[in-house]
Amino acid sequence: MTMNTCLMLFSPNPPTKTNQLVHHSSIPSIFPLFKTHLPSSRKHQAKSHNTRKFGNFLDLQPEYQPEALDFDLLWHHSSDHSQFDVIIIGAGPAGIRLAEQVSLYGIKVCCVDPNPLSIWPNNYGVWLDEFEDLGLEDCLDKTWPMASILIDDKNTKYLDRSYGRINRKKLKEKFVKGCVFNGVRFYKSKVWEIKHHEFESIVVCDNGKELKASLVVDASGFGSKFIDRDDHKVRNYGFQVAFGVLAEVDFHPFDLDKVVLMDWRDSHLRDGNSISKSPTFMYAMPFSSTLIFLEETSLVSRPAMSHMEVKRRMVARLRHLGINVKRILQDEKGLIPMGGSLPRIPQNVIAFGGNSGIVHPSTGYMMARTMALAPIVAASINECLGSNRMIRGENLYAKVWSSMWPIERRVAREFYTFGMETLLKLDLNETRDFFDAFFELKPNYLQGYLSSSLSLNDIVWLSMSLFAHASNRSRYAIATKCPKLLAKMIGNICLEFLR
Repeated sequence: MTMNTCLMLFSPNPPTKTNQLVHHSSIPSIFPLFKTHLPSSRKHQAKSHNTRKFGNFLDLQPEYQPEALDFDLLWHHSSDHSQFDVIIIGAGPAGIRLAEQVSLYGIKVCCVDPNPLSIWPNNYGVWLDEFEDLGLEDCLDKTWPMASILIDDKNTKYLDRSYGRINRKKLKEKFVKGCVFNGVRFYKSKVWEIKHHEFESIVVCDNGKELKASLVVDASGFGSKFIDRDDHKVRNYGFQVAFGVLAEVDFHPFDLDKVVLMDWRDSHLRDGNSISKSPTFMYAMPFSSTLIFLEETSLVSRPAMSHMEVKRRMVARLRHLGINVKRILQDEKGLIPMGGSLPRIPQNVIAFGGNSGIVHPSTGYMMARTMALAPIVAASINECLGSNRMIRGENLYAKVWSSMWPIERRVAREFYTFGMETLLKLDLNETRDFFDAFFELKPNYLQGYLSSSLSLNDIVWLSMSLFAHASNRSRYAIATKCPKLLAKMIGNICLEFLR
């Protein structure tokens, strides 16, 4: 799931019972939005707007645009020697994290990006324990001790697992500082072409500059043109589509100590506009009684649901809940390809991040998994390129790809993809039945599935447990709609073992 939001609004200290409400005075001056009094000329205008279009906020403009970091990078200049060990394309979360981890070994790294200091436009939410395991919990600016899942109007589930919102500015600053300390060079440009020779690759930038390295990593995201895929494999992506706003509202009905992971209620659309065959849910992060992040999400669709349809449903839902959006601090659109085939393994360019197949095919999660995978990939690069190690060419590429996609992870991904394909077959009521059973699983299965960390043995036991917890209607839906999907998954797993 997109599970997103992250603006530098709050202290990174986790909330306590006495500080759950966030007062306007605690919001930094970069948000000059919460004034007690409006000028007299605007009072009537605001009242007229809110009365005329209660709940319809789509004509409001976001009042905050993220700025670039003010940081002194180690720039690579055109006159400098252009030979590196590793070139990383992209300074997004995946690229900058990997650059920081690889450079810890003293490996010579250059990160190429058109604007390395820009704040990431995407927003991210993560499970607190995942970031604690990585030592990154200081980069969360808000946490909630529990999560809630509203299956329908009469059934709500609760997860006793803390959830956090990433402070993307603080996270990027943390990684950039590590890169600078470790000597990573940055080059401000777009990559136009990559040429490969037996033991090195040449990155050609759009200004004509050529950079050479033993290894090139593409961390530029889903739109990458440098990653090859097997032509005979159908990509067959599912798409997660979302529209979200960080908003000032008059009121919202959600508990301040719980993130709303999923709200599958549809009573707001029971006026002939049924969403049965293409359900959406709401995801919400409440910061105070009047400040909240709201996101309407199509968990997975094929073809992708239009953003206008997602927005329409969000407007109807908020109107039904009595939530009047007064101001939008930030909005965002999400379109995440999920599932489909992996890149061709191995190949000369290493994919890392969104273009590598790491997105969880059933949920859309990828941030914490990317952060955790970077040290593993960095260690494999060091085994080949570290001090006195001279493994180059095909052996280098195979080693790094294997560290990212060992056989166990490829097989597990087939199972998660089966979950995505199953969800594509279910209507709203069947989806509710599925999640009603899913969120009754034992915590180790539930957390392992959401975090992409299940062993193959765990996957087998989870499958049996999920089927045991499912309702008869859910079992029937899976049994009648998914036999071909199951056969395809088994076939793909056999092919992985034969590779």
